[in-house]
Amino acid sequence: MDASVDSNVKAVRRSKEEKKVLRKQLKASHTLLKHEGINTTSQPTKSLVVANGGLGNGVSREHLSAALKQMGELETLVMPPHKPYAFVTYRLEESAQKAHTLLNGQKMKCGEDSVTLYLSFVNSVTCEEETSVPLPEGLVLVKDFVSQEEEALLLAAIDWSSLYDDATAQKALKHRKVKHYGYEFRYDNNNVDKDKPLPAGLPEECLPFLERCLRNGYIDIMPDQLTVNQYESGQGIPPHVDTHSAFEDTILSLSLGSQTVMEFRHPDGHLVAVVLPERSLLVMKGESRFLWTHGITPRKFDMVPASDPQCPSTTSDPIGHSNLTLSKRGTRTSFTFRKIRHEPCHCAFPSVCDSQGASSAPSPSHPSTPSLPCCHADAARLEEEYVHRVYDAIASHFSSTRHSPWPRVCHFLSSLPPGSVLADVGCGNGKYLGVNPHVVAVGCDRSSALIDICAERGFQVFVSDALSVPLRTASCDACISIAVIHHFSTQERRLAAVRELVRLLKPGGRALIYVWAFEQEYNKQKSKYLKESNKEHPGNYSLTVNTSEDRRETHGKSCPVHTNRTAFNTQDLLVPWHLKDGKKGGGREDLESEPKSSSVPVFHRYYHVFQQGELERLCGQLAGVKVQSSYHDQGNWCVILEKD
Repeated sequence: MDASVDSNVKAVRRSKEEKKVLRKQLKASHTLLKHEGINTTSQPTKSLVVANGGLGNGVSREHLSAALKQMGELETLVMPPHKPYAFVTYRLEESAQKAHTLLNGQKMKCGEDSVTLYLSFVNSVTCEEETSVPLPEGLVLVKDFVSQEEEALLLAAIDWSSLYDDATAQKALKHRKVKHYGYEFRYDNNNVDKDKPLPAGLPEECLPFLERCLRNGYIDIMPDQLTVNQYESGQGIPPHVDTHSAFEDTILSLSLGSQTVMEFRHPDGHLVAVVLPERSLLVMKGESRFLWTHGITPRKFDMVPASDPQCPSTTSDPIGHSNLTLSKRGTRTSFTFRKIRHEPCHCAFPSVCDSQGASSAPSPSHPSTPSLPCCHADAARLEEEYVHRVYDAIASHFSSTRHSPWPRVCHFLSSLPPGSVLADVGCGNGKYLGVNPHVVAVGCDRSSALIDICAERGFQVFVSDALSVPLRTASCDACISIAVIHHFSTQERRLAAVRELVRLLKPGGRALIYVWAFEQEYNKQKSKYLKESNKEHPGNYSLTVNTSEDRRETHGKSCPVHTNRTAFNTQDLLVPWHLKDGKKGGGREDLESEPKSSSVPVFHRYYHVFQQGELERLCGQLAGVKVQSSYHDQGNWCVILEKD
C-alpha cells in the first residue's frame, strides 16, 4: 500500500476513534447529570470529573493518582465513597486540558482489572467538610501493640493442620475457621458451658501479651477464654454483641496477619467503621462491649483512609468520607480474649442484657414474641429488631441464597427502554440491578451490610429507608420493590412505602411491587415454598386467619413464630432464618426445609403476608396512580402501577 494512502487510512481511523471517545464521554456526562446531578462544562477549567475512576468500581486512589499526576501537579483528588467517579483539580488549567486530551478513552490497569476513563470539565468541586467521627464509648484501639516477631510467634502457636480438633473445639465455618481455648463458645445458644472447660488452656505464647495488657491497665483480671478466628479475603462475621451472661466486661481483640474494617452499630442505627491495622489491639469496655454490635462485612476490598503523603488522613481510626482508597484484604487471624462470667450481669444496659430479661437479639433461637404495634414508635422499634438488625446479621448468608432473578421481574425490567432510570428500593444484594444493562439502575437498602455486597459487585447503591429515599421527585422512569413492603408492620407504613415509590416516578412511569402472599396455594397450585414442605406438616391449610381488616382488634396481640414451609394461619408473624455454615439456609428462595440440627443460630424476621386483593386496595388509596395489572407469582401478590 502507498505510504501516503496508509497514512490517510490511519488518520481516518484515529478520527473515528476520537468520535467514539467523544460519544462515550458525552454519554458519561449525561449519566452523571441525570443520575448524580453533576453539571459538566465544555469550557476548560482546572477541575475535572473522572467517570469510571471511582472507588465504587474498584479504582484505588493510588492507581488513579499515579495516572493523573503524569499530566501535572494535583491540588486535590476527591473520591466519594461507593461512587464510580472522582474529581481532580490541577494547579494549572493547562494540566487539566492535557489530562482531558490524553486520558479520555484510555484504559487504566487496576490490579487484575482495567477501566476506561472519561473526563469532563466541571466549574467547581464541592467537598464534604470532614467531621470527626468519635469511637463508641469505651472502645480503645492501640496500634502496633505487638511486634512482628511476637506476631509470628502467636500465629505459629495455632495449628490449623487438622479440620477438627476436640481439644480446641476447632470448626471450619462457612466464613472463617475457628478454635476455642479454655472454654468453647457455642453458636447454637450463643453461650458457654461453664462446667465443661476444654482440655486445651490458653497457649503459653499468649502469656507475655496478656501480662502487658495487665500492666498497661487494659484489663484488671487475666482472661480464661480465647477464640481464634482465621478469615480469608472475602470472609467476615455477622454483627453481634458478645453474650452478657457469658463474659465479663472487658474484651480484647488482637488483629494479626492483615488489617480489616470492623463496623460498630448502635441500636439507633448509628454506624462507625473502624480500621483495625495489622498487629493492633482493640479493647471493648462498657457501652462499646455491651450495647453496640460489631461485625466484619465479607468482602475482598475495604475503603480505608489513604496513606499517600500527598493526601494525609487524620489519625482518627473511624472512617470518614475524605482521602479514602481501597485496601485489599489478606488472611487475618484474630485472637479474642474474654473472662468467663460466673454471676449474672448487672450492666447499665438492661434492654439488651440477657441476664436482666432481654433476649440475646438479634439472634434469639426462641424469642419472646413481640406485640403488634399500636403506634408509629412501636412499629419502628419492632422493625428495627426483627427486620433491620436481622438482615445486617444474616446479610452474607442471605445473599448466598439470592442469586436467581425471578422471571417475571426480569420481564418487567427488560421491557424498559434503553436509557431509562430505574430505582430498586430494597435492592438486597443487587440481583436485579444488572438484569437490563441498557438502563441506568440505582439501588438502595436499609441494610448497610447488603449495600456493601452490592457496592463490591460494582452497582450504584446507597443506604436508605424505603419510607424516605433521597432521590428527586419524578426522577425515575421505573421503580421496583421486590419483597420489601411486607416487612412494614402497620398499614400506614405500608401505604407510605407505596407513596414513596409513586413520588419517585415520572408521569407515565411504572412501578412493580411484590409482597409475600397469604395464599401459598392458588388456583390449585402450591407455591415452591410449600412444595418443599416438611412431611411433618401435611394438610395444614384451613386454619383461622387474623386479617388486616381485623387490625384494630389485634393491636397489642403477640406476633407468633411461623413454622417454615407450612401454610400461614395469621397475617402478622415471625419467620425463622437458620444461619447455617453450609451452602444454604432456611430462607424462602433456597426452598430448604427446617434443618434437623439445632446447633445453628436462628433469627426471626417480621412479615405481614398479604391477602388476595389487599395490595390492590392499598395502592388504590393513592391519587394520581392506577393499577395497570396484578397477578399471583409463586407465592407472591404483585402489581404494576402507572403514574398519571
